[in-house]
Amino acid sequence: MADTTAPLTTADGKPLKAALASAQAKARRRAFFLVLPLLAFVLLTFVAPITQMLHRSVHNPGFTTHKDIGSGVETPIMVNLRAWFDENPAGTEPDEAAYEALAQDLVLLRELKAPGNVGTRINYERAGSRSMFTKAARSAAKLEPPYKEAILDLDEDWADPELWQVMRGASSAYTVNFYLAALDLARDADGSVVSVDENRQVYVKLFTRTLLLSLLITFLCFLLAYPIAHLLATLPLRHSNLLMIFVLLPFWTSLLVRTTSWIVLLQSQGVVNDSLVATGLLDDDNRIQMIYNQTGTIIAMTHILLPFMVLPLYSVMRPINPSYVRAARSLGATSWTAFRRIYFPQTVPGIGAGALLVFILAVGYYITPALVGGADGQLISNLIAFHMTKSLNWSLAAALAAILLGGILVLYWLYDRLVGIDNLKLG
Repeated sequence: MADTTAPLTTADGKPLKAALASAQAKARRRAFFLVLPLLAFVLLTFVAPITQMLHRSVHNPGFTTHKDIGSGVETPIMVNLRAWFDENPAGTEPDEAAYEALAQDLVLLRELKAPGNVGTRINYERAGSRSMFTKAARSAAKLEPPYKEAILDLDEDWADPELWQVMRGASSAYTVNFYLAALDLARDADGSVVSVDENRQVYVKLFTRTLLLSLLITFLCFLLAYPIAHLLATLPLRHSNLLMIFVLLPFWTSLLVRTTSWIVLLQSQGVVNDSLVATGLLDDDNRIQMIYNQTGTIIAMTHILLPFMVLPLYSVMRPINPSYVRAARSLGATSWTAFRRIYFPQTVPGIGAGALLVFILAVGYYITPALVGGADGQLISNLIAFHMTKSLNWSLAAALAAILLGGILVLYWLYDRLVGIDNLKLG
């Protein structure tokens, strides 16, 4: 008679529990190695650049370290001035010791040929500072006590408390000043956070404009895409396939071609205005300005992002059984009631997916606003590109991008809390 109390074993005598655990561990290792290339790709091309961007937004060693491009040797700079900042709290008026430290550091900057780099770093927060550093560095070897008088003889702006506050902030490689600048804030001479002058407040307006235009474009895409997706889901297959080709056609056309086509259509002497004038609906002297403003940005981006709303809606409308609506009608519901209470709720997951997709794409869109937006239709992405390619203020560009990324994550969190990310369907 077999012993029923003995532990179960496999054919080769191993305990069954241990054999199952070993098999599961082997399966997990195999699955991990299968996804390892994708994981490495995501880490290298997505996580690492974003991490670098976030680090760049708070780290700028331009005032504290000079790196020789040829040899790669890093040399600490502005050491004496940083020591004076450490010994004196914010708001202290620069004395002779401060100017002496500045003069000694200018001598080192001249030897390293680095006054331009240091001036550029300060110029990010106080315009016009770069020329002051290059001019003072050229005369650094000739400066003699009293240093305050000698340096002020070179340029009286060296006595500006704002300049000293900016240098104090830049004396640390890690700073949040770029985030303050991205929110139209700055530090005064005492180190307190204050709003910048009204005529210099740019970024908050652009963030607000980007948010409002993205919401409007998302709403317009929803209005246009809903009936299109409904037709795709309900028409006979041969007709719906033809309509689907028209929906997908923009994907097969270059983005640049589509955007420039809108310029041809919407400009003052374009097809739309010429047609309105030809039909007598518009005088030749009163042509509508539809391009190089917010109108052009909204029209072009709505057209370009429309397929991203149609496809998620179509994916949830296609499986909806039409007998549900017919049953509601047979029970006495009107067409509007049947749509509102039976059909529409079943399409909400597609609406959420499409709206989230279109909104996120619209917030970060760059090419179309740059080409058709003009001065009034620019979005925050255009200013980020400007700081990366023109002003070379990468830290401010990274701070703007980080705030944009934070806003998107907050909206994603709100969507998950209010609607539920599990209800999002893309296909």
